[in-house]
Amino acid sequence: MTSKVFGISLRTHFRENLGQKLRRLLQALEPEKVVKPKSIWAIKIHFGERGNHTFIRPHLVRSFVDELKELGGKPFLTDANTLYVGGRINAVDHLETAVMHGFGYEVTGAPLIISDGLRGAGEAAIDVNRGGVKKAYISADFNAADGAVILSHLKGHELTGFGGALKNLGMGAASRRGKLDQHSDLSPQVTSKKCVGCGRCVKQCAHQAIDMAKKKAHIDPAKCVGCANCIPICPQEAIAVSWNGDAPRFMKKMIEYSKAAVAGKGENLLYVNFVNGVSPLCDCVNHSDAPIVADLGVLASRDPVALDMASAELVNQAPGLSGSALPESALAPGADKWTALHPDCQWRFQLEYAEKIGLGSCKYELVWLPEVAGIK
Repeated sequence: MTSKVFGISLRTHFRENLGQKLRRLLQALEPEKVVKPKSIWAIKIHFGERGNHTFIRPHLVRSFVDELKELGGKPFLTDANTLYVGGRINAVDHLETAVMHGFGYEVTGAPLIISDGLRGAGEAAIDVNRGGVKKAYISADFNAADGAVILSHLKGHELTGFGGALKNLGMGAASRRGKLDQHSDLSPQVTSKKCVGCGRCVKQCAHQAIDMAKKKAHIDPAKCVGCANCIPICPQEAIAVSWNGDAPRFMKKMIEYSKAAVAGKGENLLYVNFVNGVSPLCDCVNHSDAPIVADLGVLASRDPVALDMASAELVNQAPGLSGSALPESALAPGADKWTALHPDCQWRFQLEYAEKIGLGSCKYELVWLPEVAGIK
């Protein structure tokens, strides 16, 4: 089966600004067929870690809020708390970070709700009964919503190669216990020759799993939960995931959580990927590296698998930007940017497995919406 993915460029005109263009993109998904009067809709988004700046701009989120409201829906913006130490580890810090980054009601027009509660314990247990996950723990308020718009910023990711709608859904909608369940098969390892003993990883670890034995970082696998936050923190790139037989199991779990997150919502799901400011690492890190390609547009679909495949391939088809984290060998159009950034990640695996368990199709037709008159 081939799924439709709609796209807009970032070109604008005095007749149509970007906010208006985003509403036209959402309207291509025919939201009026699923948004019922007084239905409650979660807008699942990443509010960005403190120090990061590539998250979706709050004033652009207003376009989706306004569209849902005009159709009679009641939208709220939401994300779940993190496993790692940072600005989103509990609901108080998380809401402060969201407001600090401009996601207040006066900008977006929607209230903010941290979907797994004050300390990440608010959850719904969803039966999955697949190879990786028997029961998935989805954040309670996301699960309780009648429908959801999944707004995702496309970027690289050190565990999955890239992150899009499926990553935002499977990992982002999980409660803290759900996040721990997904990560727990992976324990990073330290290359001692690279480690200079700076101790940054020790301070960052929320689980006291790292010590400085013999003046070198050492990770205790019995304490490590596999959250991988120590990987981007290390200035010497001395820490990496041990990509053994458990790596596919991690991605399987994430996709199975995606399946659990949408359980019960039927057709009430709309997916949008922003393919701009495409950074080499997740928006969970406390910085945003230079983009690897130029801003390519915004894509939307009712099929998250087709959407992520179209988004990932759009980046690969584009020329890479010199001066970014991409090696010289990956700058040419058609080069696999994601594998060049994260050579140990088989990024297509997550999409192929999602297709296998019925989340969508890897086959897509990309339909670019026409520009308004005046744009050439």
